[in-house]
Amino acid sequence: MLNSPLCELLNIKYPILQGGMAWVATAELAAAVSNAGGLGLIGAGHMPPDALRAEIQKAKTLTSRPFGVNIMLMSPFVRDVMGVVIEERVSVITTGAGNPAEYIGALKEIGSKVIPVVASVALARRLERVGVDAIIAEGMESGGHVGEITTMALVPQVVDAVKIPVIAAGGIGDARGIIAAFALGARGVQIGTRFVVAQECIAHPKYKEVILKARDRSTVVTGASTGHPVRILENKLARKYAELEKQGASIEELERLGAGKLKAAVRDGDINHGSVMLGQVAGMVNETKTVAAIMAELVDGIPTVLAKLH
Repeated sequence: MLNSPLCELLNIKYPILQGGMAWVATAELAAAVSNAGGLGLIGAGHMPPDALRAEIQKAKTLTSRPFGVNIMLMSPFVRDVMGVVIEERVSVITTGAGNPAEYIGALKEIGSKVIPVVASVALARRLERVGVDAIIAEGMESGGHVGEITTMALVPQVVDAVKIPVIAAGGIGDARGIIAAFALGARGVQIGTRFVVAQECIAHPKYKEVILKARDRSTVVTGASTGHPVRILENKLARKYAELEKQGASIEELERLGAGKLKAAVRDGDINHGSVMLGQVAGMVNETKTVAAIMAELVDGIPTVLAKLH
């Protein structure tokens, strides 16, 4: 199962990608995941180009293995950020919130693999036509920006719709989830929430503590009225946001409420008024470990789970 074509495509040992979470996925976490045999990702988010370059160069000092950068195509710095990853010759670029078609040619020229995140079959088909290397099919169980389809329903439909490798994301946190994803036709998985509590992750201890204490119903989806729904912890911010949405607040008013709140949660530990992004799988995450220990647990658990299927 772990001898996936994705491993050869990305030059990694295990077909496991770490989610490119803004503010959370820094050079330290990305390098640790790559060193453990997966593909670590730096989350560019709305990072200015100089800040991203510094993270990339730091990661290069921490690992000799391939790593990638996740780029939000809605970022106001997207063109400059693309220029940075090209100049730094980053091995893998994952993208979210848009179509990376205009950048694919330049990225392919330096040998980068382009892997967009999608939440629908239609977008997966469109992106395959413009030449991406693989697709991350992300279900609504994920933390952060989400679509409207579950991983269980989305992944097999995307697998049937495209010929390139599909990576499953959303609701995957242990060996059972990996096996389920492969059973649906995926050739790899992307895991976010499980890695947030890794010892190498720089997220505030309070942010990690929230994940460790989370239960199955600890998250809610906010922002549906804006067209950009986000799964976060149900806290004071989430309740205020829901109240404003119910009152018919404008998109501008909602954006003002959410501005800067992810950084406040991740870096400052404001778990009440900050945007604490975590997936529904958080209810399964109850222990802090090193990235190497998490990866070993994921991989070593596969034979045990498979044995139970016979």
